Amino acid sequence: MIRRPIPLTNPSRAATATTRSSASAFDASTSAARSVASLGQPRQLIVNADDFGMSEAVNHAIIRAHREGVLTSASLMVTGAAAASAVRLAKENPRLAVGIHLVAVMGRSVLPQSEIPTLVDGAQNFSNNPTAAGLKYFFSPKSRREIRREIAAQFARFHETGLRLSHVDGHLHLHVHPVIFNEALKQAIRYGARRMRVPEEERHLALAFDRSNRAQKTFFTIQFGGLARYMKSKLHASGFTVPERVYGNLQSGQMNESYFLYMLDHLNAATNEIYFHPATYSADRSLDAHEQQCQIEFETLMSERVRERLAQANVRLTNYLEMEAPT
Repeated sequence: MIRRPIPLTNPSRAATATTRSSASAFDASTSAARSVASLGQPRQLIVNADDFGMSEAVNHAIIRAHREGVLTSASLMVTGAAAASAVRLAKENPRLAVGIHLVAVMGRSVLPQSEIPTLVDGAQNFSNNPTAAGLKYFFSPKSRREIRREIAAQFARFHETGLRLSHVDGHLHLHVHPVIFNEALKQAIRYGARRMRVPEEERHLALAFDRSNRAQKTFFTIQFGGLARYMKSKLHASGFTVPERVYGNLQSGQMNESYFLYMLDHLNAATNEIYFHPATYSADRSLDAHEQQCQIEFETLMSERVRERLAQANVRLTNYLEMEAPT
């Protein structure tokens, strides 16, 4: 992959660097949306980055994309290798809304193995198999008790950071698992959050953009559609506001500028989220396939074409804290 050079800034420089203008893309889009409000109620769009705290490369990308690009929100992995750095950067950039990215697979736990022996190994690593983990969390009474304790511990760890909890979502969307969801709902209420990601998007739009993986996209639409109905019913009953559409699941691993522009042209719901997994690396580093994709997603968030399309559209960038329920 040929990449344009993008300087890798350290956290303190990323947090204090002078941006292209004193107003962020967030503020500029808000003004633009107001100017076209007479054309109809602006559609709201949250632009979120998952995996905040996973690594310094991810942290650097998120802060740059927020300060210089179109990113408005991020989801923190409280046990990520660079979580402490992410918390510090978030406090230095208070316009970035930060939620919790619950980890129940492919990551580390807060609690030690002695407290959740059926969930993690001696290094506190969860299973790398989402299907096996999900089945265990559903059918094993002991694992159900342990995952509830772990989810509560992750919320407590987030609370200890002092950050305001913007929203709740999960690594690989495992927060939609009924056992995890119900505990997350309980803990979100306890810590004062009333926003949660519910992955639901239109299959026909995804296939019109890219017809590959048709069977998988169909399966995900059915699977997540059923879970979304269950989640939204309980969330609305508890006073939560959720985006009507969340984009990214059906294009996972292939998010890029073309897809972002396509979705901007096809937003129909009043409230929406699109999420990415950005990271940025030094120009001389050789990247593997996963790193290349993360770099592409970072560059998408920095895209001038995306900024121009947002300025032209009746879309208002927002975050979970400032999202308004449709009237």
